[in-house]
Amino acid sequence: MFDPRLAVASLSGESDAEWAKRAAPFVGGAFLGGIALDEPTREAASALVDRDRTEFLPPDPIGFIDGQLATLDDVDIVPAFNVRSVTLDSVTEAAAVCADHDALLELNAHCRQDEMCAAGAGETLLRDGDRLSEQVAAAADAGATVSVKLRTEVEGVDLPALAERLVDTGAAVLHVDAMDSEAAVADVAAAAPEAFLIANNGVRDRETAHEYLGYGADAVSVGRPSDDPAVLRRVREAVGEWAGDATREVSPDA
Repeated sequence: MFDPRLAVASLSGESDAEWAKRAAPFVGGAFLGGIALDEPTREAASALVDRDRTEFLPPDPIGFIDGQLATLDDVDIVPAFNVRSVTLDSVTEAAAVCADHDALLELNAHCRQDEMCAAGAGETLLRDGDRLSEQVAAAADAGATVSVKLRTEVEGVDLPALAERLVDTGAAVLHVDAMDSEAAVADVAAAAPEAFLIANNGVRDRETAHEYLGYGADAVSVGRPSDDPAVLRRVREAVGEWAGDATREVSPDA
């Protein structure tokens, strides 16, 4: 999917094309966003801004995705856009734009903010496998390579079973926030071996990267410290070591 098997995936409203460019010397992939696509999720994002959270709220979210990805067309990374939606039409539109730029579309079934969940997005989708599968199918039918951002430790959700279902529906990538249940990554890997599995949460160094890779993850992603070159360099070296790739070194100027 991408090489090196390290991605950046930071906070909504902060993960834009310029952020991805800064990370590019260290990583193989960058997950931009998240961005609210439709009116229910945009209203939720506005409410988040009202309580001092950072959000992308451009007048034209589809145009924003297109412009951001165009900025990365010549950058040597695989870009992805994390999106939040409760309507299939907006997912289809965003997926078509991502496909045009050879980018992944990532469906957000991860956000646990009250406003976004009340709108029917984020973690609410994680609890509703039917609706989430419909979004996966719509995005795949529009030509996009589909990723789904998931989280562990959600009561009532059989994550391995859901992962298998999502892959059967068209998801190629599963991006799992392990929370405090790192070993759960192994269960997802066993249930959905066809997926490219990215493990997230607490990835900072050789120890944390190798733990997730040892559980069967194909790659890891760095979240909050994604703008820290020292962290990215450490993790880049760790995934290279795991892969036996000692020849691809990060430029000392990066």
